[in-house]
Amino acid sequence: MKVTRRMLPFIALFVGLTAFVSSDGSDAVVGTWLNGTKKGHVQIYKQGGTYFGKLVWLGQPNDADTGKPRTDTKNVDPSKRSRPLLNMPLMYNFRYDGGNVWSDGKIYNPEDGKEYNCKMILENPNTLLVRGYVGISLFGKTQTWTRVK
Repeated sequence: MKVTRRMLPFIALFVGLTAFVSSDGSDAVVGTWLNGTKKGHVQIYKQGGTYFGKLVWLGQPNDADTGKPRTDTKNVDPSKRSRPLLNMPLMYNFRYDGGNVWSDGKIYNPEDGKEYNCKMILENPNTLLVRGYVGISLFGKTQTWTRVK
């Protein structure tokens, strides 16, 4: 009886810590990633049932000419060209398909100001393949992202 009473807090703690862990691996993509160009870190997070990403670090956060924070100068929408790149949402509406694949998302490329269809494949816990494409996945480009520790 005394052993059971002593173990009860540990059992409750274990249940509490594991109750919110995803058992299907859907949250394995959550974290901060160094993008394929090595110019920025993207934080991928879950909101509701979908996954999003925002730019949280830039290798060159300030414009070389003005010294001011870099902005979204290449955006096709002129009203968005003055928004700062840092903390800007770049990825949205990804859903987990199973088998380490997240699809049906969109990715914005601030280097050309365009948005692309996108899917992500978690190759291993520290390597993420991010494929942006137009139309079908066949017409696109894949970048290898690495997890930031």
